[in-house]
Amino acid sequence: MDPSFRIVPASAPKSASIQDTANSLGLHDTLQYGPRTLATESSDGFRGRLENWEETQDNLKLTLQRNMFGMHAPLRLLMERKIVSANPHMPVFPQSNLHLDILMGRDETIEPVDIFGGQETGAPQNIHAEMEKKLKM
Repeated sequence: MDPSFRIVPASAPKSASIQDTANSLGLHDTLQYGPRTLATESSDGFRGRLENWEETQDNLKLTLQRNMFGMHAPLRLLMERKIVSANPHMPVFPQSNLHLDILMGRDETIEPVDIFGGQETGAPQNIHAEMEKKLKM
C-alpha cells in the first residue's frame, strides 16, 4: 500500500524501443523479437493507465480509510483479503471467490469472467499432477 491521493494512475515511461530489439546493423530483428507493433512502440500511456486503474483506486480507498479511521482499518481489510484469497479447492476446476469480490467491492459488477467462468483455457488432462503441484509433493 503506497499512501497517496492519486485518483488516476501515473503515466508509465515507455518500456520498449527500437534500441532494445536492434541487431548489429541497427535495424529491428524480426526473427528474434517478432514483428514490430504499435502496442510496444506507442508513446501513449493510456494502456498503462488502464492496466493500473484498479490498483490506483484501491490504493486511494485504503489511504482514505487510514486517514479517517486510523491505521487499523486498511490493515484489517488487507488481512481479510489475504485470508479469503487462500483457496483450498482443487486448482483445475473453474471457481469463483465471492468473499474476495465482496471485500474488493466487485460484488455489484458483471465481468466476462463471471459469465464464462474462465473456461477459455479448458481443463487440464492430468488432475493428479495439478494437485501434486499445488500441494508441492
